[in-house]
Amino acid sequence: MGTSFNDQFDQHGAWRREFALRLKLLSEWLRDHELLDAAVEERLRRLETSMRSDKVMVAFVAEFSRGKSELINAIFFAGYKRRIMPASAGRTTMCPTELGYDSDVPPCLRLLPIETRLQPQALMEWRMVPEKWTRVDLDVNDPAQLAQAFEKVAEVRHVTIDEAKALGFWHDDTPEDNPMLAANGLVEVPRWRHALINIAHPLLKQGLVILDTPGLNAIGAEPELTVNLIPQAHAVVFILAADTGVTKSDLAIWREHLISESADSDSRLVVLNKIDTMWDSLSTPAQVQSQIDRQRATSAEILGLRLEQVIAVSAQKGLVAKVNNNAALLQASQLPVLERALSQGVMGQRQKILQQSVATGVTELRAEALRAINIRRRDLAEQMIELKGLRGKNTSVIRHMRARIEQEQGDFDVSGAKIHAVRSVHLKLLREVFNLLGTSTLKSEMGELTKALRTPGIKLGVKRAYTLTFDRLRAGLQRAQATSADIQEMLTGSFRQLNTEYGFSLQAPKEPDLARYARDLELVERSHNQYLGVANALRLAQPEFADRLVRALGTRLRMVYESALAEVELWNKSAAAQLDAQLRERRRNFGRRLEAIERIQQAASGLDDRINEIQAQEAVLDELDAKLAELTARLTEHPASNAAAMEPQRQTA
Repeated sequence: MGTSFNDQFDQHGAWRREFALRLKLLSEWLRDHELLDAAVEERLRRLETSMRSDKVMVAFVAEFSRGKSELINAIFFAGYKRRIMPASAGRTTMCPTELGYDSDVPPCLRLLPIETRLQPQALMEWRMVPEKWTRVDLDVNDPAQLAQAFEKVAEVRHVTIDEAKALGFWHDDTPEDNPMLAANGLVEVPRWRHALINIAHPLLKQGLVILDTPGLNAIGAEPELTVNLIPQAHAVVFILAADTGVTKSDLAIWREHLISESADSDSRLVVLNKIDTMWDSLSTPAQVQSQIDRQRATSAEILGLRLEQVIAVSAQKGLVAKVNNNAALLQASQLPVLERALSQGVMGQRQKILQQSVATGVTELRAEALRAINIRRRDLAEQMIELKGLRGKNTSVIRHMRARIEQEQGDFDVSGAKIHAVRSVHLKLLREVFNLLGTSTLKSEMGELTKALRTPGIKLGVKRAYTLTFDRLRAGLQRAQATSADIQEMLTGSFRQLNTEYGFSLQAPKEPDLARYARDLELVERSHNQYLGVANALRLAQPEFADRLVRALGTRLRMVYESALAEVELWNKSAAAQLDAQLRERRRNFGRRLEAIERIQQAASGLDDRINEIQAQEAVLDELDAKLAELTARLTEHPASNAAAMEPQRQTA
């Protein structure tokens, strides 16, 4: 049967927990052995943050009444032995709903009123204002209470046509997309703009986030959903009805919101749901299967996907089968086929990316910590040569040696001014990079874009306004990369000079790779360009809607720029930490050398004792090196061992 999505996610969670434990063990060990400088500490923090905040978002997208919420129930909530997400006939999910887990927030459902659309703030900004959300506390041990609470996401309001226009649900230019008018002339719109569900479901606790989206009209009216949340989902499950296949409105959603130009096409899965409507007592099972296969092939061809990316299931029968432990019905529902596709495609790919990122981070962490060990090793080697040269020498030679060390110490103290000068130049150049990647630059660009979009007659020039904005952003990144290259060259030259003059072993840290953030910009631009088609030209002509779109763009770009800034800051810390470590170790080295000379002057046996001590310290450094290799290697192991096995290792470390 293979591994189900739930099983694979459990394994992923176990690996993350074990990694956190091993990282803590490494951190404590580094601190105990004075190897935890600012750069090492920053790399540890980044590894811990990336693991702790690692989320896997699966977005479920469909036109109304395709059985999307039922599919979520069948895959994720069958353990409750009943429906949790509302899945009755008709429109059930009226607002985008995110299910996740945050240990700092009690179990609750939070609902953002639809009226917030009349204000300019982006959805991400509203998340920071919890008092503006309506909160419903949840009892995770009471499935009936959960189900009742979740029904609120289906609530609607009835408003005038003018109100519906202001909220983005009514357009005179596209009457076919407008909701039906009630007899009293009012329009039905969702009561809520966005819903956040926080519950301690086992999968959600391990970092899964489920995004349940409403139909086409609601998706198009919420730019942040279209250009931010769905494009960033690690997998998108697009649900069609098995009996109808790809309808006109399904195709509109697919073309406008879901076509992915990324190499990772496995992240798009199409589900032909409700195959049980095709089960027919007048047809043989082979005939039924033949009809289903035809629908799969036709849907794959229309949507431009491989056949294996289109999976036919019955979510309702799958849920019933799981609730009643009916293995035969579960097989007939073909739900396990979809779970395996999610498991191998989404989770397999997510683990691979995360493990590659971890491996890179751990390698850089080990290199930083090893540098400190090697400084100590080199200092010991110098001391050993110095002490062995004193064997058989008289008192005046030893006195001369002491004077030479004191002279070196005096010269070294002068080097502090040079190192300070290197740092000053480094920071001055860095400020330019920080400005190029800073919040003010981004805010200025978003301001320019907003101004351009408000120009009269912009309707057909929207794409050009966006293209010019992204061209300027790319140019800024290129300038930041060029300045980084200049800083790197300056650091390399300065470090080489300090190494020559003072016997340091400084090495310029790896220059930040800002090119990958340019690639992120391309992905963001692509998702926006996809949205700027003719279908949305009328919406974009509305200033309020254009403003919301720009705010949504700003939110996503901020994440890209903050990541780029963090990389530049790490580069800066790595260079500064090396200088600090070399200064600190060199000062200690002078102290140890003077202490050794003093002991040799006081007793004849002092020389041999000191040589033996240095040999013992060299052996300790070899042990530190081996232990560092062992602890960092454990971090990159695959989730094969049990976290409990770490306990004896922690005690012996």
